[in-house]
Amino acid sequence: MTESNPDIEISRRRLLGTVGAAGAAGLALGATGGVLAHAAIADTDGSGPAAALGATEIDFHGEHQAGITTPLQAKGHVLAFDLAPGAGRKEVVALMRRWSDSARRLMAGETAGAADSGIALDAGPCSLTITFGFGRSFFDRTGLTARRPTALDPLPEFSADRLDPQRGEGDLWVQIGADDALVAFHALRTLQKDAGEAARVRWQMNGFNRTPGATAEPMTARNLLGQIDGTGNPKPSEADFDKRIFVPGAGPGPAEHAWMAAGSYAVVRRIRMLFDDWDKQSLTKQEQVIGRKKADGAPLTGGTETTKLDLDKFGGDGKPVIPSNAHARISAPAQNGGAAMLRRPFSFHDGIGSDGTPDAGLLFICWQADPMRGFVPVQRKLDRGDALSDFIRHEASGLYAVPRGPRTEEYVGQPLLEG
Repeated sequence: MTESNPDIEISRRRLLGTVGAAGAAGLALGATGGVLAHAAIADTDGSGPAAALGATEIDFHGEHQAGITTPLQAKGHVLAFDLAPGAGRKEVVALMRRWSDSARRLMAGETAGAADSGIALDAGPCSLTITFGFGRSFFDRTGLTARRPTALDPLPEFSADRLDPQRGEGDLWVQIGADDALVAFHALRTLQKDAGEAARVRWQMNGFNRTPGATAEPMTARNLLGQIDGTGNPKPSEADFDKRIFVPGAGPGPAEHAWMAAGSYAVVRRIRMLFDDWDKQSLTKQEQVIGRKKADGAPLTGGTETTKLDLDKFGGDGKPVIPSNAHARISAPAQNGGAAMLRRPFSFHDGIGSDGTPDAGLLFICWQADPMRGFVPVQRKLDRGDALSDFIRHEASGLYAVPRGPRTEEYVGQPLLEG
């Protein structure tokens, strides 16, 4: 066995340089509490926008896990693990301790320990977030069936689904996001090694978004169809945001499910986009399919991106200006009894198929306090008549219970596994 290299123990954050007179500024993201970003600007010749971006740190500890209300990152990995045969609660406790310790270290810009691969040594935290969740099958595997929330009941089948079961569900779920691809891969590789003999990867998907700073001013992301995507997201500043996105601290349901208080439920869908069909449509047709202008995301009824949809406005032809089957109309909360979810997706591109079409689209991830009141009613309505359905295909699906953020000295999921 070789001796450990003391240089490998140096914090990646220190390699950015000493924090100078600029200091560290804290930015609380939303009114939910928990996620805290620290922008530490190095006072060196290399400091500037790039150095500032690399030094942004997201707190591992908090009321909610990071990666839910955190701003979209440039690079993401989403994956699920299945527990190894014979692995039970004891092995899971040890695994969640290892994963939580690694996540805490890496999100703080530190190395993963003596066995660190060195992939990201010369980078800062780069807004790294690591989020953990539990699938429905996890509770049977660990003898915790009585503590499985009813919100984890299987999602209904939708007529347009073409799901590959090998690329969905799973016992354990992990979401990784960062503003640097090497930092994100470093986290992915670290967690895979940490899994050891306790769990094996069931599926893994890679995603991306526009890099922060690529536009003149911050703006809503675009998807690979070229549409501004996420305008209607609930905002943390809204009075009912927490109620919609996070499980209440006290409420209906058996005491066995109380461990999910302040947690959230993630629905994950791999949605392939049919680009050849989409690109054949005129700009006018594309905008009618979505119900918004492609250039700026404004409703077809006028205004700016944030202008409320006027669903009762008719054109000179007597037809609704926003067509009855437009995606924006059908998915609007006003059309779904107020149902809302926080959409936080990544785009993906997994190469060009043998037929010459891109295997690309959206890694759709949405967050809600109850998927039966968030994702399901909206998807049911989209399934019955969304014009966008002709240009997309749902190929994989998963639903996961994501517990609250860990307290200091606590690992993720501890109230469930030891409560």
